[in-house]
Amino acid sequence: MITLEDIRNNEEVQELINCAVKQLDVLGYTEHGQRHISIVSHRAAEILEALGYPAERIELAKIAGYLHDIGNSVNRVDHAHNGALLAYNILKEMGMDNKSRTEILMAIGNHDEETGTAVSDISAALILADKSDVHRDRVAKTNMASFDKHDRVNYAVTSAELITNSKERKISLLLTIDTKICPVLDYFEIFMERTMMSKSAAAYLKIWFELIINGTRLL
Repeated sequence: MITLEDIRNNEEVQELINCAVKQLDVLGYTEHGQRHISIVSHRAAEILEALGYPAERIELAKIAGYLHDIGNSVNRVDHAHNGALLAYNILKEMGMDNKSRTEILMAIGNHDEETGTAVSDISAALILADKSDVHRDRVAKTNMASFDKHDRVNYAVTSAELITNSKERKISLLLTIDTKICPVLDYFEIFMERTMMSKSAAAYLKIWFELIINGTRLL
């Protein structure tokens, strides 16, 4: 079985990640490199593990999380679809079986809120993990005067935890937002679509999604 460690050691994968980071840096996007993909990989696996999914599904979620943004090496537009095809071909060359690499193809191809939706347990976990990574560590710019709204909202988030409670059948995104940097309303203005996608992904897993900001449950 192909594992996350095999993917991490694949030179082609690493070059695609580096290329994606380079391109998004030029475009002024938030961080989509090793930090982000490692967090998404870990959180996607945590979700399925907490809900009692088998080890094989958990490993596929790890791999999907790690590879989900390689399509940015082609272009930000349609990065989910491009990334799905790139991942499929790489995994085929690595010897992954048809069913497993197709599951990863499907998950990566559906992780973007503009065109995707939860269509499997792996894709649902990937969506929840990806959309939960809002944090000031993702802001590459150092001059606050140059921040756009996405930079400002991400920079205002000083803590972001995603907690799955299997007993209560819910998953909670706990955010701490420094309202001196931006009001909570700005978060919803930018991330409402992602929040609703997370809610739908949780529903696919038959759990409830809740959003808690500064100790107040908002969803």
